[in-house]
Amino acid sequence: MLRLLLLRHAKSDWGQAGLSDFQRPLNDRGRQAAPEVGAHMARHGLNPDRILCSSAQRTRETLALLLPSLQGEIDIRLTRKLYDESEFDYLETIRTAGEGSRTLLVVGHNPATQETALDLIGGGNPALKTAISEKYPTAALTVIDFDTKRWSAIEPGAGRVVAFCLPRLLAGATTLSAVPTAANDGAPKPEA
Repeated sequence: MLRLLLLRHAKSDWGQAGLSDFQRPLNDRGRQAAPEVGAHMARHGLNPDRILCSSAQRTRETLALLLPSLQGEIDIRLTRKLYDESEFDYLETIRTAGEGSRTLLVVGHNPATQETALDLIGGGNPALKTAISEKYPTAALTVIDFDTKRWSAIEPGAGRVVAFCLPRLLAGATTLSAVPTAANDGAPKPEA
């Protein structure tokens, strides 16, 4: 089984004149949310063995604030491709760059993060898919499992949504999903 974690970067700062979109840093709210997401991931055993992260400033800062909570050896790859493809989806990047990992975290941008999640989900709790389709806020995290051993074999609709975590609801969340209308589906963690 493979597990995909799709994380939209934390909230960025639009107030600094002269910066390009690529250079925008996180704002105070984003710097608070990212470590909360990391702590939530750690509490629920969501430890990636590979991370693909857009090379934009706000995604790199999000990743840096997650890392203290994550455990184990992690292969981290920064790529401009996730920024350049942020209007599309990340499926091809996941298929090629995911090989060799069991749990893959992708730190990217919208609309590609949301569209990729919706494209890959074929099963699991329908309330989670509905929540994902309604809004994918900054620092939101989707967990999708696949019944395959190779990233190159994943297809649209082949994944089972396990959780959708909204950063504003993480405080006090006891289940993996942090959305008010849907708990996680109780799916097992990937085998070690």
